[in-house]
Amino acid sequence: MIPKASQRAGGQDLATHLLNAHDNEYVELAELRGAVADDLHGAFAEWEAIAHSLTKCRNYLYSLSVNPDLGQGQLSRDQYRDYAARVEEALGLTGQPRALVFHIKEGREHCHIVWSRIDAQAGKAIHQPFDHDKLMMVTREFARDHGLTLPAGYERGGDDRKKKSLYETQQERNSGLTKEERMAAVTEAWKRSDTPRAFVRALEEMGYVLATGSRPYVLVDLYGNMNALPKLIDDRSIRTKDIRAFLERDFPPETLPTVDEAKALVASHRQAREDFVKSGRDAKKLDLLKAAQAARREKVEAAQSTMLARHRQEVGALSQEHLAARRQLRTRYLDEAKRVKEARAAAKPTGLAAFLGRVTGVSFVISKLHKHRDAQRYAAFQVEKAALAEKQLEARRVQEHRHTLQAIDAAREVRALEQIEARELKSYEVAQRKQERIQQRQGHHHMPSLNLVLKPKGRSAVPHKAKDRYRARDRQRDHDRRDDRHQGQENNGTADRQAEDDRSDLRKAFGAAVKKPAEKAQDQQSGKGESARGGRGGDGGKGAVRRRQRTRRRDSEIAMPEDQVQVFETPTLHVPEPHWTELPLANEFREAARDRDEAGGARGSDGRRIKPSRSKRGSERGDDDKDFERER
Repeated sequence: MIPKASQRAGGQDLATHLLNAHDNEYVELAELRGAVADDLHGAFAEWEAIAHSLTKCRNYLYSLSVNPDLGQGQLSRDQYRDYAARVEEALGLTGQPRALVFHIKEGREHCHIVWSRIDAQAGKAIHQPFDHDKLMMVTREFARDHGLTLPAGYERGGDDRKKKSLYETQQERNSGLTKEERMAAVTEAWKRSDTPRAFVRALEEMGYVLATGSRPYVLVDLYGNMNALPKLIDDRSIRTKDIRAFLERDFPPETLPTVDEAKALVASHRQAREDFVKSGRDAKKLDLLKAAQAARREKVEAAQSTMLARHRQEVGALSQEHLAARRQLRTRYLDEAKRVKEARAAAKPTGLAAFLGRVTGVSFVISKLHKHRDAQRYAAFQVEKAALAEKQLEARRVQEHRHTLQAIDAAREVRALEQIEARELKSYEVAQRKQERIQQRQGHHHMPSLNLVLKPKGRSAVPHKAKDRYRARDRQRDHDRRDDRHQGQENNGTADRQAEDDRSDLRKAFGAAVKKPAEKAQDQQSGKGESARGGRGGDGGKGAVRRRQRTRRRDSEIAMPEDQVQVFETPTLHVPEPHWTELPLANEFREAARDRDEAGGARGSDGRRIKPSRSKRGSERGDDDKDFERER
């Protein structure tokens, strides 16, 4: 037989594990002592509360599993209890709260024993020094007394590297590959590889990625498991420093992906494969499991419904009982009052006795005595009524408290059942995934190759190059984003400049269109004045005609065609048209408008120009008219 023991916490998880009906064909809670609750979740919750209230102990449970050797026959229940009693005596756990659970898994019966390490009377946890050595001694004595042979694993010494840890057991459970198969595959790849590249390529063919973590060289497999490379090479002559010296030539640790990066590299490939296989999974087993869970849940829900119905009946019965007691007390008081009243009426004097009683005052004294006795009897009734009410209130409180505790127990059972169902579904998923992964290997003792994920077609799969390639792709994407941002800013600047140019052209065209009529008005004013007085320098108005002709030629050179002006009047760009006061020629426009207004003011009411007198015109010309004409 092989016992395995540990000090632990997490009683709820342990109870869920012990009651998992998917991993075990048969589950039986054979014994539970030292707890008010009659289920594992409730008992472990009580032991945890005692541990936290009395001590600072975290690992308040001592769990032991006993697995007999099927080759030597099954152990009887008495033999299991005998072994448990021997362990209690050796570890000082005699009389401690204990739970005993029997499992049958794949036709093999085994037992789980869980003790509470908390001594409630002493208020401390029972220390367990050298518990594994004590278990070894108890196991040898038990095997000798019952004629059993210890397995080879219980021999002292041996290769510790071949012993499986809990993490390795979990890896085997998830992948279907044993530790020995992993070690054999990696060792074979090591022996047949003459260069580091060949060794890494062989590892990739077997579904491993060479990465770096807390140790320089770590293997991450297709299923996301992590193992140190030196521990998977089954060769005592190979040291860790030899492995590092061999790989550092081509694969320095700083060039390898980290464990998280390696897991990310294999996650997509693994997820794709598992989703494809999961889509074709047969759902009959899952339907059977859910049907069994539904039947078990139906029993629990039926028990809960029955409990609630019983609570309602108990509440109604207690209410009826209390009401009957109150009515009985009231009836008894009224009957007593009626009896006293009838007795007084029968003893009441009549005739001369009644007259003498009234005269002497005896009747008055008797009436006062009767009232006093009635008051005493009513006060006693009130006291008895209050006592009855208090008693009934306490009974209701006790009943409500009992119902609350029972409801809490029922809710805990439902919650524990939900935890058990979740664990069973998880166990089903793990078992299905393990079976599917075994089928995917197609008889090989290694995982599928990672070449499809870590390299494109026609190239060797090198994890650190794949990592660098992804990083280079990220850097290129960042550069592209910066270039796009810079180009977008340039385009925005170009569009702004184009809009500004269009706005300038619009201002120029608008200024030219405004300036033309202003100059015409000024020429007309100056021409009329000169022709009225016969022109400057006595040319008979020919100078004014020449000036008007030069002005027309200059306007024809400056003015734009009407079809082009229309283009600027309706610009294609969505640019707001500026107000004329914002244009650069706004001042000239104001001056032209002022001159036009002044010219209009110089005319008469009929629109004709009022000619100034010759004397006034002569004074306006001044003495420097000849110099002015000469300069022109």
